[in-house]
Amino acid sequence: MTTWAWKRSGKDYDTVLVSDGGGATADDPKPSAEWLSQAYRVLNLLDNQVGSLRTRQAIGSYQMGLRHGTYWGIRTNILNYNLPTAMKCPFDQTQVLAKTPTRLKKLDSVLQERIINWGYAVCDAAIRTYVDPTASLPAGFPYPAVGVG
Repeated sequence: MTTWAWKRSGKDYDTVLVSDGGGATADDPKPSAEWLSQAYRVLNLLDNQVGSLRTRQAIGSYQMGLRHGTYWGIRTNILNYNLPTAMKCPFDQTQVLAKTPTRLKKLDSVLQERIINWGYAVCDAAIRTYVDPTASLPAGFPYPAVGVG
């Protein structure tokens, strides 16, 4: 989450939607002894901590009524929204998608379509739960042939 969406040119935004598609920093029981690898891991851990702090800040502001909006992430369990009409996205399947490494090369088209479907579904659940409960139900996934897994 970038701070410019939170406050820009002195104007506070009342509604802030936060989408987190970032990867997680995994535990490493046997970290590399090479100093460059250690420095890279430290930078990743710092970035992860800043992201976690901003996420807690956003969710806290929603809970305290300071802002309206919602947060959703690639590792979210869609069942946590308690939305009976949420799209079917089994947590074990979405966690496989969440483990897709960030890279610059092209994704396999089926994997890309599944990630798009997952993002669409979790965004819909978050918005219909916390922002606009009267929003229309989605007709289905953008790529119905592949689902989320």
